Amino acid sequence: QVKLVESGGGLVQPGGSLRLSCAASGDIFGSDVMGWYRQAAGKQRELVAQGSSGGSPWYESSVKGRFTISRDYVKNEVSLEMYSLKPEDTAVYYCNVWRRVNGDTNINFWGQGTQVTVSS
Repeated sequence: QVKLVESGGGLVQPGGSLRLSCAASGDIFGSDVMGWYRQAAGKQRELVAQGSSGGSPWYESSVKGRFTISRDYVKNEVSLEMYSLKPEDTAVYYCNVWRRVNGDTNINFWGQGTQVTVSS
């Protein structure tokens, strides 16, 4: 099993920055893809940033250039540096591990979420 624990959320003013961290425990493989989703009130959960072991990370268009995802393969941690935060970044942010089991079968593991509020 995999357990994900996020930290680092909070209240920040527009233009400010925050760093989210996610500590993963259990069986984490180098081939697992780690990323961050967010869900704003009344909206669907969306992928914000996702790491890639073989290439460049992927970012949702509205956060590109403002957010940076990084992964520590030794500590099994993934972080999300967020700069120039905007009120529309307000959401619950979830750490995610995506694992391909075989063929078309995938598994997703989720953290409990951490609230990010951008407001003056």
